[in-house]
Amino acid sequence: MTSAVSPELVEAVRVRLARTGAEPSAAQVAVALRAEKSVYGDAEILAVARALCADLIGAGPLEPLLARPEVTDVLVNGPREVWIDEGGGLRRTSVAFADDGAVRRLAQRLAAAAGRRLDDACPHVDARLAGGVRLHAVLPPVASGGTCISLRLPPRRTFTLSDLVAAGTITPPAIPVLSAMVTARLAFLVTGGTGTGKTTLLSGLLSLADPGERLLLVEDSAELRPVHPHVVRLETRPANLEGAGGVGLRDLVRQALRMRPDRLVVGEVRGAEVVDLLAALNTGHEGGCGTLHANTAADVPPRIEALGCAAGLSREAVHSQLAAALDAVIHLTRDRPDGRRRIAEICLLTRTPTGLVESIPALAFDADGHTHVGPGHEALARRALT
Repeated sequence: MTSAVSPELVEAVRVRLARTGAEPSAAQVAVALRAEKSVYGDAEILAVARALCADLIGAGPLEPLLARPEVTDVLVNGPREVWIDEGGGLRRTSVAFADDGAVRRLAQRLAAAAGRRLDDACPHVDARLAGGVRLHAVLPPVASGGTCISLRLPPRRTFTLSDLVAAGTITPPAIPVLSAMVTARLAFLVTGGTGTGKTTLLSGLLSLADPGERLLLVEDSAELRPVHPHVVRLETRPANLEGAGGVGLRDLVRQALRMRPDRLVVGEVRGAEVVDLLAALNTGHEGGCGTLHANTAADVPPRIEALGCAAGLSREAVHSQLAAALDAVIHLTRDRPDGRRRIAEICLLTRTPTGLVESIPALAFDADGHTHVGPGHEALARRALT
């Protein structure tokens, strides 16, 4: 068996290569090892070379975790705590860093790869890495327990509704309702908390869209992956180090409307772009959809009201537009303690006599797989069948 290579030796080789400017190839690693008066075989040299490549180019000790097919999140809380989520909730791993300086160097290198700054003057960063990985990092003393890194990985593949049934996300009675909503081109939002599977479900639903339709996807980072022959993607761009050149979601929603969309999809509605989305769905763009962070389906109208009012609309204007623009909400939750993601309810958005929009439950699904019919079921069925 191959003997373990000490982190101290890897660090010594890293420093030696950094001084000479040499690439961490197997040949250069062998030279550096000989300079350190260490004798290793080919397997050990390749192990050191891989460790250095991960440290200098990849994600260091996190590289094996990011390569796991089921991992959705990798969270670093200082040098001694690394957690992952593989769909069943957070789990602590045995991975550790040599010290907080190693975590800091990794965070700064990842930030630099995304064209962002991370240092004492700017101790936090939110960026997108190559491949769609979301990076968030915070340095001490803001992060008092040590440098924190959060990596959110995009879905590796698109899950069909059958896959989601097998995973327990969808119960079989929900399939015809969801399919009818997409076929009837209802406008809807997929809602829930962080990590509940909103993007995964929306990708699966968009895969049901008519192949003759043109889907315009507007996202912060390209996470939606519908299986569909005609998909056009628009992606935001952060400002450069001088604060110039940024392109936001609101700009992209406006551009998408000029590109003849059959369905306008906003990956995550979270700001002033809600105004343009509501306006678009009120001017003949049927079948629009997106995701929204919300604790419950009942919280969706107040959440959209808050976003719309912050963007300059009055409360009455937000609810008037909302009533005409959106038909339904599909709300996801995450069960504890097993971490299973599932649809909790499908609600109809309807305007009350007060003029405000409310979420009326149409179907509710409990943790045991039972389906409960709500007061909005008949009205939702009528909309989906017309």
